[in-house]
Amino acid sequence: MSGIILLVLRIAMIVALYAFLGWILLLMWRTLKQEAFFLSARKAAPLTLEMDTPEGVPQVFHFSAGDVLVGRDPDCECALTDETISARHVRFTYHHSQWWVEDLGSRNGTGLNGAPLTTATIVVHGDMIKCGQTALRVILEAESSREYQSTPHTETSI
Repeated sequence: MSGIILLVLRIAMIVALYAFLGWILLLMWRTLKQEAFFLSARKAAPLTLEMDTPEGVPQVFHFSAGDVLVGRDPDCECALTDETISARHVRFTYHHSQWWVEDLGSRNGTGLNGAPLTTATIVVHGDMIKCGQTALRVILEAESSREYQSTPHTETSI
């Protein structure tokens, strides 16, 4: 009789263990699903790049995507015609609630506020990015509406 009770207790423990493991896996799956939803719902802060032109009227590029390529390649989100710029010169990415810039191994290099850009770096409002002979001013949307409303410019929205 005690053998049957021991067998029933073992089976009950196995069922309880598998129920516990199933409950843990269900909680992990729900948490991951919720995190994925929150991460996908988070949008990149708008980024504006302003380039001075020879005519004196700045050309403005607006971006709302979290990944922006700058270069001569027509497939780049910000395609420029300067011959000193590589086909894929620099990349702006939005993560950790900040915009980052990184040089993509360009031939003529990239500068950030007069210093060579050698690693991915956080950019802030007003930073100057030099790609070849072209200078781009970074305008982050929160401050741009106050500071640049009266400036005449040509807008390009992407």
